[in-house]
Amino acid sequence: MTALRTHAEEIAEQFSDHLNVDADEVEERLDNLVNEYKVPAEEARRSVVNSYLDEAGLERDAIRSGGGQAAKVSDIDEDEQWVDLTAKVVDLWEPRSDSISQVGLLGDESGTIKFVSFKTSELPELDEGAVYRLENVVTDEYQGRYSVKLNRTTTITELDEDIEVGDDSVTVEGALVDIQSGSGLIKRCPEEGCTRVLQNGRCSEHGSVEGEFDLRIKGVLDDGTEIQEVIFNREMTEELTGVTLEEAKQRAMDALDTTVVADEMRETTLGRYYGVTGPTLGRYVLANEFEQLTGPTDAEDVLIKARSM
Repeated sequence: MTALRTHAEEIAEQFSDHLNVDADEVEERLDNLVNEYKVPAEEARRSVVNSYLDEAGLERDAIRSGGGQAAKVSDIDEDEQWVDLTAKVVDLWEPRSDSISQVGLLGDESGTIKFVSFKTSELPELDEGAVYRLENVVTDEYQGRYSVKLNRTTTITELDEDIEVGDDSVTVEGALVDIQSGSGLIKRCPEEGCTRVLQNGRCSEHGSVEGEFDLRIKGVLDDGTEIQEVIFNREMTEELTGVTLEEAKQRAMDALDTTVVADEMRETTLGRYYGVTGPTLGRYVLANEFEQLTGPTDAEDVLIKARSM
């Protein structure tokens, strides 16, 4: 079942008591917006829901557009899922875009997750340290890390309670034995709310776009017994390699080849022993911090063995 079909069936079910609408009709409307007019799937869903609300003569909060399920932060492991969270605002950051109202960190007993609220959603602002019931937020994925986006249909209720926020970080150590494909100088989709990595100049959701440059490393640590895949975002990659995004772009321009950036990263980092700390997501540890370690004396042997596999 496609994502649009899933959206269509959920919307049809939500309006089943108010309108004579079936999933095929809803899917056709969604498909027209997404594929004909290149509207992002989330915006298309919201537009279709709002049109049905108007048709049924209902208030905007009468029908929830996502059918969110109660979840803990650690439960979130899929993109574009609608969930309800009870969480504490751990930290608020300065938005980097004029379109963003708030950005920060939410937490519950199971861990923490980034949240974003856009100005177009016209939601009340959250207060740092307060606990909220957030109904109908949508999940998003970036560099293997999940976040949640507050939207027009999100219901915010402040609770008179406190939450002990859990720490979901782990520390892994090993020799960096591989830098995988998709590392180095990459391009991401520039559409609002989308950060997908482009493949041959195309975003899987928005099609052909003029991407924005970014840096990352998808690496493999080997301690001689087990391997662990890790992801370094732009900040961590710049710190690890000593190469800034602007320097990486210049090197790629000079060589007329973006792959030289990843090649240079391999030359300066492979075989070194690191300790990496951060949350886990699937098979990855997402580097929030790292340090270079002395490591065992056979770190070079581990690298040689890995290259021979």
